[in-house]
Amino acid sequence: MPELTQHCVREIDVRMRRAGTGEILLFLHGAAGLPPWTPFFERLAAHYDVLVPEHPGFGTDKHAGKIRNVADLAMYYLDFIDGLGVPVHLAGHSLGGWTAAELAVRNCSRLASLTLIAPAGVPVKGIPTGDNFIWGPEELVRNLYHDQRFADAILARSLSEEEADAMLTNRFMAAKLGWEPRWFSAALERWLHRISAPTLLIWGADDKLMPAAYAKAWEAGVPNLRSAILPECGHVPFVEKADETARLMGDFLEGGSA
Repeated sequence: MPELTQHCVREIDVRMRRAGTGEILLFLHGAAGLPPWTPFFERLAAHYDVLVPEHPGFGTDKHAGKIRNVADLAMYYLDFIDGLGVPVHLAGHSLGGWTAAELAVRNCSRLASLTLIAPAGVPVKGIPTGDNFIWGPEELVRNLYHDQRFADAILARSLSEEEADAMLTNRFMAAKLGWEPRWFSAALERWLHRISAPTLLIWGADDKLMPAAYAKAWEAGVPNLRSAILPECGHVPFVEKADETARLMGDFLEGGSA
């Protein structure tokens, strides 16, 4: 696993994992916080320079006051990408997918591609999201996965005091960004037509948090979009279907068929 390093953008320093060589692939994490370095990231790092930063306000509340909403987070990552100085492949999961889309409707000039994995941000009338803010701790973990073996493994772990503190910090920041309205922007859907980068959408068919039926709103709104719905998969395809998600992304990024 790559060591955590510090990355600073306009006086906001965050932790980041980075590995691989080649074109940059920037991955924006979901509401649970910085993900572990999994086989999914290893596969991508075999072909790309993979950057996985921790959002400001996650892990530590040091910079939480500087990010008021998802729009602020998107602007932060526009500065982040500008600082890299080269076009990037941008990917985001859930909250990170919402952030990536908010970034893309503002400015796609430095995006070589966009991958959205079960993104929040765009609702479908009559189909509510799951409510991770009222689910109990075990219920939340179990509702993220179709294959309960993944949930069993997570629930069997004992958290250190440091990990428990970080989880609480992440929950506060996630609530700040996604509480009201629940996990969507009232404005984002009408600006999806501005996303000019080639876009891949990946969703788990059994997603209890962001239902896969939400994919139709993205398909209708984003001009150059390919989509893939993965059977027997919940809200975290890059964990539960790591090989298939990495293959879909690899084919897409290399210009093949998704």
